[in-house]
Formats: sequence, C-alpha cells, structure tokens
Amino acid sequence: MERDQDSSRIDRMDLQALEAQVDELIQTCEQLSEENRALRDQQSTLVAERANLIEKSELARSRVEAMIARLKAMEIGT
Repeated sequence: MERDQDSSRIDRMDLQALEAQVDELIQTCEQLSEENRALRDQQSTLVAERANLIEKSELARSRVEAMIARLKAMEIGT
C-alpha cells in the first residue's frame, strides 16, 4: 500500500513536471508566432519602401539623363 502511494506521488510529480513543460512550450510557440507576425509585417513594409525608393531612383536617373542630353545639345549648338 505504501509503495502504491509513493508511486502515485511520483506519477503526480511527473505529470506536474510534464504539464509545466507543455505550458512553457505553448508560451514559446505563442511568442514565436507573435514574433513571426511582426517580422512579416516589417518585411512587407520594407518591400513596399524598397519599391518606392527604386521608383524614385529611376525617375531621378531619367531626369539626370535628360539634363545631360540637353546640355550636350546646347554644347553642340553653340
């Protein structure tokens, strides 16, 4: 009988330890899920920002090339 109580006590301790580990795992999963969501949002923002900067860069390049062409034309005309 005493042996059954000891075994039952150990089983309860093992179960409590397992429950604590499962709770910790759930908490870690929730934290990682939130971090993943935040990183995806950040990536989306950065991709949009990059596209905008590329567009502005191309526009600036076109304007500079047009100015250079006009300057060369003025130089040839004089």
